[in-house]
Amino acid sequence: MSNKKDKYTGSDTDGGITSSYTMDDGVDLKVPYSFFGSIYDEDEKNMTLQAMGQDTLTMGPQVQAFQKEFAVMHGVKHAFAVTNCTTAMHVATQVFGIKPGDEVIVTPNTFIATSLVILKEGGIPVYADIDPRTYNIDPKEIEKKITNKTKAIYVVHYGGLMCDMDPIMAIARKHNLYVLEDCAHTPGAAYKGRKAGSIGDIGCFSFHSLKNMTTCGEGGMITTSNDDFVDAIEKLRCMNLDHWKDQVDYWIPSHFDVVDVKGYWGNNYRMNEIQAAVGRAQLRKLDMLNEKRRELGRRINDGIQGIKGITPVYESPDCYHVYHLYTLCVEEEELGASRDDFMRVLYKEEGVQGILHYQPTYHFTGLKRMGYGDGLCPLAEKFFYKRELNLPMHPRLTDREIEDTVTGIRNAAEKVRRE
Repeated sequence: MSNKKDKYTGSDTDGGITSSYTMDDGVDLKVPYSFFGSIYDEDEKNMTLQAMGQDTLTMGPQVQAFQKEFAVMHGVKHAFAVTNCTTAMHVATQVFGIKPGDEVIVTPNTFIATSLVILKEGGIPVYADIDPRTYNIDPKEIEKKITNKTKAIYVVHYGGLMCDMDPIMAIARKHNLYVLEDCAHTPGAAYKGRKAGSIGDIGCFSFHSLKNMTTCGEGGMITTSNDDFVDAIEKLRCMNLDHWKDQVDYWIPSHFDVVDVKGYWGNNYRMNEIQAAVGRAQLRKLDMLNEKRRELGRRINDGIQGIKGITPVYESPDCYHVYHLYTLCVEEEELGASRDDFMRVLYKEEGVQGILHYQPTYHFTGLKRMGYGDGLCPLAEKFFYKRELNLPMHPRLTDREIEDTVTGIRNAAEKVRRE
């Protein structure tokens, strides 16, 4: 197994920036950006040992229990554990019947996975701009992008704040479109009392190590209340396996059949029992983990209020924000300095490590080769290149780290303003 040193992060990792933000540049950090977004204790250890003692180590009783418990917590009829959020969205894309040439409206302010699953089926991502206050896809921009080729809308609840779902669902029903909720940032979040993953046709969750809850670094969940999707989801996450009809004995004619789903072929996207066991422990902590993030996020909000040119996180009164990310925005015209100048001082002189999420998807080389150009979503472009940075945010942050973060922001703003 390769274990090479990444030239960008300086860490021993094959994942590079997708598995560590450690830098080998000599900066003395007070508040590093952590790649672990949760808390593990004896409960996770005990659940792991319990699962390891089972005869079945994949898609067994722990997975079944995790699915049921997750469905109850998120107010849906069905939940299906999978390997990660990307595979969850790929299954959903196939269930929706997305085919070559079909258009899917999607936000550019998201990880590449949200577009990748559309591209894998030959669909065409159509990018709608964001709301500059919430950083979520703007319903008014969605309406502008609909054509007779549009088949679905993929929304991403950015940073822990859910999208404005009522107008989005109204648009979808008006035009007979599917809605996928990318809930990678929002386990346990809510919009007008309804949980993430319960409003659209399908919800897709991530349990990656950065997320508010994690199943040993990777993992995902599909949620839906549509009974008609159940058979397709079960087949597509597990290689189209099915039972033989009129089977006499369990071995006749063979142990299983393989059936396509309207021409679609699935993959092996199964979750193992240890991940599910850890997921069950994490699910029991989720309310506490989210409340801790909310407390920490609000302390930063309070500490940086009133700094000219610095915008703290916005909490919509309609939503229960779970602060997966703490996104601070620099308003260059008001601050009198660029976001990048501010970020350099914050990092190098104040020891607070910020990172950036997310470069507009259509600016990646692969999509540029497909013909996507600049200026498709001006607000999303300004957000990424000029305004935003994400501060360290996880439930293990100490009082000292919060104080250092607030003081660092105040000092950095004052320093760049004087230069």
